[in-house]
Amino acid sequence: MPAADPVAVVGMGAVGTLLGGGLAAAGHPILACGRAPITSITITSGTSQVSYPVTWTDQPRDLRHVRWTVLATKIHDTPAAANWLAALSAGQRLIAAQNGVDHRERLTPLTQAAVVPVLVYPNAERTGPGQVHARATGRGLLMPDDPPGRSAAALFADTGLPVETVPDFRTASWEKLLTNVIANPLTTLTGRRAEVLREPAVAGLALDLLLEATAVARAEGAKLADDVAASTLAWLQALPSGATSSMLQDREAGRPLEHDGLIGPVVRGGARHGLATPASRTVLALLSALPTASAATEPRGDSADGARSGP
Repeated sequence: MPAADPVAVVGMGAVGTLLGGGLAAAGHPILACGRAPITSITITSGTSQVSYPVTWTDQPRDLRHVRWTVLATKIHDTPAAANWLAALSAGQRLIAAQNGVDHRERLTPLTQAAVVPVLVYPNAERTGPGQVHARATGRGLLMPDDPPGRSAAALFADTGLPVETVPDFRTASWEKLLTNVIANPLTTLTGRRAEVLREPAVAGLALDLLLEATAVARAEGAKLADDVAASTLAWLQALPSGATSSMLQDREAGRPLEHDGLIGPVVRGGARHGLATPASRTVLALLSALPTASAATEPRGDSADGARSGP
């Protein structure tokens, strides 16, 4: 049997560690990329814990001979990964495990590699360098149903993570953003985990945010079900106990927040289409005013996702 392709991971936060661990479990050698050395990945799920060795590099040139690279940074940390992306060439593939609805438009100008967007639904909580606590959410990884997307799905086939390819990736991206426009900001502003969405007053605000985002998504061409707002809220309210969000973890650690990449598309899309988004504007303003520590200069991994990053 031929050896499995090595895979590089840029952004060894919760999502990068989770995906790297899954790929390592499938037999792929993992090249962990970043400033801080990492020699192993440890995935905890329920009462089980498993570790895998990885190779670490801080040199972008080491990506030149790796066919697959996973980018798992926050949207606002993409510029810090520019040297890594620029090291990739035509014939290589970049799996964009980021939030947002415009993966290819955002990343294609930064790299010669083919960009393959992926939506990450499992909930992952970083507990230390190279360590993550994973919680199943009922969904796994979603890729476009096109040749690059199907190739990426095959790469993740034996990782233990559920994998789907979807023909309408625009709609799928907006469906994922719906989870992020409520789970991330409302956990961050309240300082509580996903259970806060079960509070009646918070649930009411969440539904307002969802209805605004749904209207913008449809104006942007997403084909959303009539009950998508209610079903999205119900899914998040049913997440496992302790499920957290990437933005809450970033606030607790004093890191810059991803609010503009998550709420910004709703506010800006509403302005383009003449749709009122008062709840989204208010939440975006509140998040913008939260204090954070100075931004670091290396690509930070997404600290949690899956409500991914889940939320």
